[in-house]
Amino acid sequence: MPYQSNCDLWSNSQEVFFRDRTIVPQKQVGPHCTSTVLAMLSGESPAYFQERINTQDPVSWNDALATFGIKLAYCPTDIRKIKHYVAELVTTSDLFTLSYYKPKEPSQLLDDPNEKGWICGSHIVICHLNNIIDPATGLVHNILDHNSLEFHTKRIFRVVPLNHPRGI
Repeated sequence: MPYQSNCDLWSNSQEVFFRDRTIVPQKQVGPHCTSTVLAMLSGESPAYFQERINTQDPVSWNDALATFGIKLAYCPTDIRKIKHYVAELVTTSDLFTLSYYKPKEPSQLLDDPNEKGWICGSHIVICHLNNIIDPATGLVHNILDHNSLEFHTKRIFRVVPLNHPRGI
């Protein structure tokens, strides 16, 4: 098989899971974007997830989401900016989470961690259809107008039913 420079986020673009799902935007309180995103996906409160997850461990997110009949499925990505995935996200038109790095300076991404293991900040949002639901603002934004497009990708997950064969 020849070398590939990239791949699709999801191999079967005909699969649809949550186009009709209603997501109620919530504004995060404090540095709790992950728990707020999980709350919006589940209908639960952010506090529920703050007691159950490690913000840097998506496996713990899946464990907490299982109660609600959903889980996250890994999408193959690299560090390219979110804008390079937008066309496929819009075409797929379903439910994803987008995580991206938010360094103070772009060069910070290449730094070694400090003594506490910290390199730079990051953020997570929901991508539903052609919208971004951002816990930082508590608002729905058109994906083409959201500032996430200029940040480098940390993770992209597709939200799938708990019984789906793909997952993390």
